[in-house]
Amino acid sequence: MFCVSVGVNFIGGFAFASGIPKSSVSATMASNSVRVAAAQMTSISDLAANLATCSRLIKYSVLYCLSKEAASAGAKLLCFPEAFSYVGTKDGDSVRVAEPLDGPIMSHYCSLARESSIWLSLGGFQEKGSDPQRLSNTHVIVDDTGKIISSYSKIHLFDVDVPGGRVYKESSFTESGKDIVAVDSPVGRLGLSVCYDLRFPEMYQLLRFQHEAQVLLVPAAFTTVTGEAHWEILLRARAIETQCYVIAAAQAGKHNDKRESYGDTLIIDPWGTIVGRLPDRLSTGIVVADIDLSFVDSVREKMPIAKQRKPIGFWKAASL
Repeated sequence: MFCVSVGVNFIGGFAFASGIPKSSVSATMASNSVRVAAAQMTSISDLAANLATCSRLIKYSVLYCLSKEAASAGAKLLCFPEAFSYVGTKDGDSVRVAEPLDGPIMSHYCSLARESSIWLSLGGFQEKGSDPQRLSNTHVIVDDTGKIISSYSKIHLFDVDVPGGRVYKESSFTESGKDIVAVDSPVGRLGLSVCYDLRFPEMYQLLRFQHEAQVLLVPAAFTTVTGEAHWEILLRARAIETQCYVIAAAQAGKHNDKRESYGDTLIIDPWGTIVGRLPDRLSTGIVVADIDLSFVDSVREKMPIAKQRKPIGFWKAASL
C-alpha cells in the first residue's frame, strides 16, 4: 500500500510514504540497515482522541510491514512529534493535564509499544514539573517491551515573537531541561532533542562528538511561518554538520483556532539527502525509510571532521 519514493497512499484515512527502493529488502537485511518510521499528526485538546490516533498509526505501520515483507524487515522505531498526546487551546491547559512519566497517560503509550513490539520515540510529553505552575517538555524513549529507556527535557524554550504571527512564551509554563541525552537503540545511538532545540547547533555538536550519536531525533510542532522559512534547511544542516541521520516527526495543520503547525515530516541521511518524506504537509500518516549505519561510518571516514575540528580551548586562545 506504500507508494515508492515520492508518492503517498491513504489507508483508513492515513497517508503513507516511503523512500525505500522496491528491490531493497534483501539488500537491506544483508547490510547494516535498519528500518525506521516517523509519524505526522494533528494533536488536539483530547487525550483519548490523540491516543487513538497514535494507536492506529502504530497498528497500520505494523500491518504494512507484515503484509508486504518479512516481519524482520519491519520498522524497529516509530517516532511521534512534539505534543503527540495533547495540544491545549490555552497555555495553561497543558499544565493541568501534565503527569509524571509513571502516570496513566504514559502507561498507555508504553502498553502500545509492548503490544506492537516496537520502540517508540515520544517527543514532547507534558511531564509534571517540580513547580506546580510549570511542566517539562519531555522526549521519552520506550523500548519494545514497554519500558521507558530514557528521557530528555527540552533545553531551549520557544520564547519568540514570530514575524507575522503570534507571540509565544514557552518559559511561562515550562521548565528548561539541563542535561543532554543520548541512548543506544536497535537503530543506532539516538541523540534526543525537541523542536526549538533545532536552532542551536552546538547542542547537536555535543550529541555527536561527545555522546557519539548516530541518529538525531527532532520531534517538533513548528509554526507555519518558521517552518516554511527554515524547517528543511535547519534539519539538513544538522545532518550534514554532525554526519548523522535526522528523523524529524512533525505536527501538522490546525490544532484549534489559535494554533497551526507546519508539517513536513522528514528522514535525512548523513550527507544531507532527504531519504523519506511525507509529501502532504497536512495529512496524518507515516513515512518509512531504511537507515544504513555503515553509511554513517563511510561518510565520517571520508570526511573526518571529528579528528579535524578544533577544541573549545583553541578558539578561546585564537587571536581576533
